[in-house]
Amino acid sequence: MDDPTARFADSAARLFGQCALMMGWRPEEFWSATPAEIAAILAAAQGPRADTGVSRADLDRMMEQDNG
Repeated sequence: MDDPTARFADSAARLFGQCALMMGWRPEEFWSATPAEIAAILAAAQGPRADTGVSRADLDRMMEQDNG
C-alpha cells in the first residue's frame, strides 16, 4: 500500500540532503525555505540553460515600459 506520509518523509529527507550538501544548510534553514527557493537553487545547480534568459532587446523593452 502507498503511504503518502512515508513518501513525503522520503522526499523531504532526500531534498534536505541535497540542500545540506550544496549549501551547507541546517534543518532550520531547509524548513524555513519556500519550495520556490529550493527549486531555484536546484535549477541553478544544473547550470545555465540555453532556453532561458532575457535578450538585450527584451530587457530594453522592459526598462522602457518601467520608465514610462
